[in-house]
Amino acid sequence: MSHEPPDPADAPENPDEVARQILLRRLTDQPRSRAELAQALAKRHVPGDVAARVLDRFTEVGLIDDAAFAKAWVASRQRGRGLARRALAAELHRKGIDRETAGQALETIDSDDEAEAARRLVRRKLPSLARQQRAVAQRRLVGLLARRGYAPGLAVAVVRDELRSVDGAADGRARDGVGDPADDPAEDPAEDPAEAPLGTP
Repeated sequence: MSHEPPDPADAPENPDEVARQILLRRLTDQPRSRAELAQALAKRHVPGDVAARVLDRFTEVGLIDDAAFAKAWVASRQRGRGLARRALAAELHRKGIDRETAGQALETIDSDDEAEAARRLVRRKLPSLARQQRAVAQRRLVGLLARRGYAPGLAVAVVRDELRSVDGAADGRARDGVGDPADDPAEDPAEDPAEAPLGTP
């Protein structure tokens, strides 16, 4: 009776190695929180004790670091998307970052940073609203900032400041003789400035 050696392909997979490979593939794409990685293991039906053991090992060697992840996420999303602290906090919560770790990451953004990010968002959006009436433009800009997590008071203040800047630039062009004075709504007392397109002197 012959005894053939077992085919390695038929050997059961080592659960720890399976979990390790899943984590490495997920981390190759982009940094991820421990909670996100735990969810990935659960979806692949990795046993809970194995998942905890491998996650702990990755944390020990620094491949998983929720504090570093949170700080990098805040910096990237605040700079790239202009999100306010409230929106960033919500995103970190969805990523499974605990409140204390999230709070430490959010401390890197102060009120001045937030206001400047809001101004950049408004300035980027203004050209696409140039033909809109002032009231419409203001409503849309405030809505934009609200969706990015900015408090109503800050959103309104920033939008009003930026709209005044547009008006000031238009006034300067008019004083320099740019544009047709006949188009100046000040010459028509029946015209409501709030109904004029943005940048109309």
